[in-house]
Amino acid sequence: MLTLIADSGSTKTDWCLCKKGTVLCTIQTQGINPYHQTEKAIEKVLCEELQPQFPTNIVSNTLAITFYGSGCANETACNRIKEAIHKVLGTADTTIYSDLLGAARALCGHEEGIACVLGTGSNSCLYNGKEIIANTPPLGYILGDEGSSAVLGRRLVGDCLKNQLPEAIRDEFLAKYGLTQEIILEKVYRQPLANRFLASLTPFLSKHREVPEVHNLLVESFVDFFVRNVKQYRRPWLPIHFVGSIANAFSAELKVAAESLGMELGTVMQSPMEGLIKFHTSEE
Repeated sequence: MLTLIADSGSTKTDWCLCKKGTVLCTIQTQGINPYHQTEKAIEKVLCEELQPQFPTNIVSNTLAITFYGSGCANETACNRIKEAIHKVLGTADTTIYSDLLGAARALCGHEEGIACVLGTGSNSCLYNGKEIIANTPPLGYILGDEGSSAVLGRRLVGDCLKNQLPEAIRDEFLAKYGLTQEIILEKVYRQPLANRFLASLTPFLSKHREVPEVHNLLVESFVDFFVRNVKQYRRPWLPIHFVGSIANAFSAELKVAAESLGMELGTVMQSPMEGLIKFHTSEE
């Protein structure tokens, strides 16, 4: 039996075809999110981007698909993806799970653990080795998403406009992105996808991470994530594992934040795919 594993966010989907732990091919398509896309739109992505790159000698009844995705929170959403896959690839052996369970399986395998996602948004869960047993609601970048790139960007522009950064750093930031207070307010309050705009500013934080004010911004944001999300699981003896672009980029500051609270930082990975391959191989 061949296994096709998909890890999908709103921006991109990574597909990995493997057999008994051996990777046969990897494919990347645009993101698939059933919360935002119709079944027809999902079919279009599969037809135009996945199918042309997919091996032509694969027989559908020898293929099992496991799809982990954002927006896969209820049966209706999951069925939207399942039907689209069946129409395009012909396989009926498709299982859909949330991206958070994918992160937990990739990070913790079959062991109990705390799994967290830090990317454009943030999320976390307590995992018992089989399923998620507790989840602090992330609530999005306005009410939550502590430690995410959107919230880091929000904090950056706020500190910039309220003169909490050194003048030279502030001026460099505004010049680099061609921003003024008026433009920032327009992008945040009047234009769509403000979270993506704010998230796009985080490379500036990475470049200037040694500046004390920037270092403090990062560490304080990650402390907020731990306090407002992870502490609720009441498992102080468990290491805290992370997946995602922000976790990977700022693992040093993440460790400082964890240690300041007496917590232990566990595994940090940018993508869950390697861990998911290992998890599904161990079940074969």
